[in-house]
Amino acid sequence: MAENVLWPSVAEVDRADRIPAAQLDLLAAEGFYGLATEVDATLLGRLVETLASGCLTTAFVWLQHHGAVRAVAAAERPELRVRWLDELRSGRCRAGAAQAGVQPGPARVRARRVDGGYLLTGEAPWVTGWDMIDVLHTAARVADGSTETVIWALLDAATGPTLAVEPLDLVAVAASRTVVVRFADHFVPDDRVTIVVPFADWPARDAAGLRGNGSLALGLVDRCVRLTGSDPLNRELDECRAGLDAGPPEVMPERRAAASALATRAVAALTVATGSGAVLRGSHPERMAREALFLQVFGSRPAIRAALLRHYAA
Repeated sequence: MAENVLWPSVAEVDRADRIPAAQLDLLAAEGFYGLATEVDATLLGRLVETLASGCLTTAFVWLQHHGAVRAVAAAERPELRVRWLDELRSGRCRAGAAQAGVQPGPARVRARRVDGGYLLTGEAPWVTGWDMIDVLHTAARVADGSTETVIWALLDAATGPTLAVEPLDLVAVAASRTVVVRFADHFVPDDRVTIVVPFADWPARDAAGLRGNGSLALGLVDRCVRLTGSDPLNRELDECRAGLDAGPPEVMPERRAAASALATRAVAALTVATGSGAVLRGSHPERMAREALFLQVFGSRPAIRAALLRHYAA
């Protein structure tokens, strides 16, 4: 798929306002929407890397789906699994993610308890796949006296009086249809809530899930290796991948930063190897340079940012 479907159309996708439906439909037909609960993290990482080497935008949108699959599969209420799990695994129902409620600092999305559910208020500034997803797996913080709780819930991905979106003009992966989502007392019923956990416990859970996003950067490096034939770059790719696979959560920010930095250097090498044609708009190096820029900040955390800044300062 990466070589015969995604890569041949990558320039077209880069110019489009959305990913062709046929690409996401093909991933669903081949079972790729259910992989998060069917393969281990190492194999899933290689699959993400391979798809990203074909088309970063398609891999980026598809990757957002898997948090909802994992959450529903692990949900305590059996009725939640009955209602959603097969739909999500098959790709008949496709999910995005709104993580603003669990990001460090003041909560950007808050929820308050009401009869039968919660009301969500706030802003999620980076939500991917709008108009290509059916549900939005959304995090919000609930104040409970001096403590805070995190809830995650499956919201219908549709605008209305209490949910509005604003498209973002990205320099890369624009066909991902990434938007700002704003909630104004948006009601979420209890039967849509997948996770309830103390906010103090969330950072450890988040750190354990950081590995996957690193594979998007490695996909870009892999394509640079293919285009340049560079053996030294290929060895660095293998080393970086092994570091991500073997890294415990406490070192993952450093390993993630290393992957993003390697993507930048790999695209620089491709640019030099290509020559003056690399600066023509629409060339592979020009597009991949914008994608490498995107990967410096996508899925970041304060520790990843600090590690990248140390790397570039050195």
